[in-house]
Amino acid sequence: MLLALSLQTTFAQTQAEMNQDAQKAYKRSEAEINTVYQQILKAYSDDQLFIKNLRAAQRLWIQFRDAEMKAKFPARPGNYYGSVFPTCWSNYMKALTDERIAKLKTWLEPVPEGEVCGGSVNRNH
Repeated sequence: MLLALSLQTTFAQTQAEMNQDAQKAYKRSEAEINTVYQQILKAYSDDQLFIKNLRAAQRLWIQFRDAEMKAKFPARPGNYYGSVFPTCWSNYMKALTDERIAKLKTWLEPVPEGEVCGGSVNRNH
């Protein structure tokens, strides 16, 4: 029982610390998406049509992400969502960003043998 109490005390955080940790985790994902995006732009720099379309898709994804956040957490008066709200907001932003990172990374990965529907993904790169 004493071990359980000491472990619980060791990992206890204030809500402010949890909010800060969640924000830091989201910022790491934000930095990663920017890195992956820049890698794609560099790898496909000779395909301006693709780059134009990728930029348009990324702008639309940002609009989608922002709309998704508003749908998940509609602006409400006062402290509607409570003190945990910054943690929840950051966690969902991170989840959406991580999903987009996974999709973007497909342009940097090898195309499996026999893949015929990959479109612009990794063509001659």
